[in-house]
Amino acid sequence: MSELDRRAFLARTAQSCFGVTLGGSMASLFNSPLNAANAAIKAAGGGKAKHVIYLFMSGGMTHIDTFDPKAEAGSSIMGDTRAIGTNVDGIQLGHWLPQLAKQADKLAIIRSMSSTQGAHGPGRYFMRTGYAQRSSIVHPSTGGWINKLSTPLNKTLPSSVTISCSNDHPGAGFLEPSLQPLPVGNPTEGLKNSVKNRKVTESDFKKQLELRKLLDTEFDAKYHAGHKTVRAYSEVYDSAVKLMKSEDLAAFDLSDESPVAHKLYGGTQFAKGCMLARRLVEKGVRSVEVELGGFDWHNDNFQQAADKLPILDQAVSALLMDLKAKGLLDSTLVVLATEFGRTPKVTDDGGRNHFPKAFSTILAGGGIKGGMVYGETDATGSNVVKDAVSASDFNATIGHAMGLKYDETIYSASKRPFKMAGRKGSAITKIFA
Repeated sequence: MSELDRRAFLARTAQSCFGVTLGGSMASLFNSPLNAANAAIKAAGGGKAKHVIYLFMSGGMTHIDTFDPKAEAGSSIMGDTRAIGTNVDGIQLGHWLPQLAKQADKLAIIRSMSSTQGAHGPGRYFMRTGYAQRSSIVHPSTGGWINKLSTPLNKTLPSSVTISCSNDHPGAGFLEPSLQPLPVGNPTEGLKNSVKNRKVTESDFKKQLELRKLLDTEFDAKYHAGHKTVRAYSEVYDSAVKLMKSEDLAAFDLSDESPVAHKLYGGTQFAKGCMLARRLVEKGVRSVEVELGGFDWHNDNFQQAADKLPILDQAVSALLMDLKAKGLLDSTLVVLATEFGRTPKVTDDGGRNHFPKAFSTILAGGGIKGGMVYGETDATGSNVVKDAVSASDFNATIGHAMGLKYDETIYSASKRPFKMAGRKGSAITKIFA
């Protein structure tokens, strides 16, 4: 069901039954417990993460200018970018990331990513799901798999939330509707339409809930509520009401954060998304994805780097420091990813084009061994020459960090087998402490 369909369905039915107006995001408030961590995963360093904060750099983040600079490659490759040292000997970053350079001891930098997809939509889909995009099916994103393979930590908040994500996000894909992430558009606006109509008293609200239950009983008897679709729609209302009454609903309101915290993260929407992500994992949300767009730099690469990368640098650095200070970093896996890299050689227009052959991602916290680089590209960043990592491997690694059975086969409605790890994904166990 699309976001628009969910919004329309909930608006119509909830208003008629409850006297409340629910935003389309309420349709995503489902949770379904499944599998716990197994001993083999824990023995290999996994299972320490309880939460994932997934930061997606949409548009194709350049690896040369960020996490895989080539200091000796010359201006045809590096352009205006300089390689700078970090707080870990032997690890360099692009000079646009000075704050993250001071926290390299927390990072596992994967420099050997590659993809088979060179267009934005298919590339984002492939990175998030581990499967090529098809018209016949929608595969689950990482957050959908986390919902499917873990148990909720908070009974009144959704287990998965997306913040500022593009409309083509696959969500829970073919999995049951109860596993859809709750989409939040602008993190500064809180969770819209999450309270009952002011004209409806608490007493009237309870009466309308009781009426709805009565109507449900009659409907169930007539239309066989054992059907999964009927159950799914019913769960929408149960979960929505729980959220409306939740003491943790205030987690979506950033206004009570201190001025110091707001200054630390920065004033951008992405910064506020990172702050909201931290607040949500504090309250037990399993998976939060925050998207930062605008990395498609076909022209003026270095001016755009000067504009965009400080936003990334400040917000992600603040998130890592904040999680560490609050004792959450060890139990929270922070992921920074993108759909593909950019061409190492600077074009005549001063830009970089799409480049799925090689790019970089970051993992931190959640049992990850910081201060390390995994994988390697050649002297110009054009080819992976050591420890190649696919999207399926990357997603398996996230599952491993959380102690999930990422290689468990889950069947779609058409009885086709799928896994969080894709067809052949293997976790990168060497990067775990």
